[in-house]
Amino acid sequence: MRARKIGNSQLKILLFIGALLLIIGAALFGLSKVKVDEFHKASVIFIVDSSASNSKELPQQTATLKQLCSMLDPEDHIKILRVSEKSYIIYEGSPQSTSEIRKSLKEFTKIDNDEYGTAYGLALQKAFNHSVNLYKDGYIPAIVVMGDLENEGKYENQIHWDSFPAEVQKIQKQTDDKLAMMFLYAAPAKLDYVKEKLNPILGESKLIIGNKTGAARVLTKFLQAIGR
Repeated sequence: MRARKIGNSQLKILLFIGALLLIIGAALFGLSKVKVDEFHKASVIFIVDSSASNSKELPQQTATLKQLCSMLDPEDHIKILRVSEKSYIIYEGSPQSTSEIRKSLKEFTKIDNDEYGTAYGLALQKAFNHSVNLYKDGYIPAIVVMGDLENEGKYENQIHWDSFPAEVQKIQKQTDDKLAMMFLYAAPAKLDYVKEKLNPILGESKLIIGNKTGAARVLTKFLQAIGR
């Protein structure tokens, strides 16, 4: 029996199917080589200055805080620490709980005339402890400080800049160099001082600063620091 010859039209169809299969195979092989970035949930500890000396800047600062929260993932975890003469948590939970965050900021950042000073040192120690604990739970740690960074009030509750870099370095070791810190809204000279003290430890990628004219602009850089 003679083998049937393949016509030109049939040959073209077979060649087309073969070429199509090659393209699909190459595409699937290429996709198999693409590595999808693994998502890592983050913990962001906000320190919000509610002292009288910072009151004029507070509305803009809380607006920036809410803006940053809107850029975070629902699986992330945030804590907001109010700092004046004392420091304590006024909110913790999802960054996407917009209404509760707004209500907490409105209710608990009011000026207390019976308080004097800003316990930044105390607030940062609490933020460090929270960051280490959350890192153990699988979060990438970050701390955001919003305020003028003025040392006022009790000496023991202030930031002691001579020893502070060593404290940050200790936390970096406990979090496998994952900690990121952002300082916003302080005067340029104060932020430059922060840069001088902490840049040798955190580096450009993990230390973000921004004054009141550039705070919103650096939020993208902060997201990159926590791996987004």
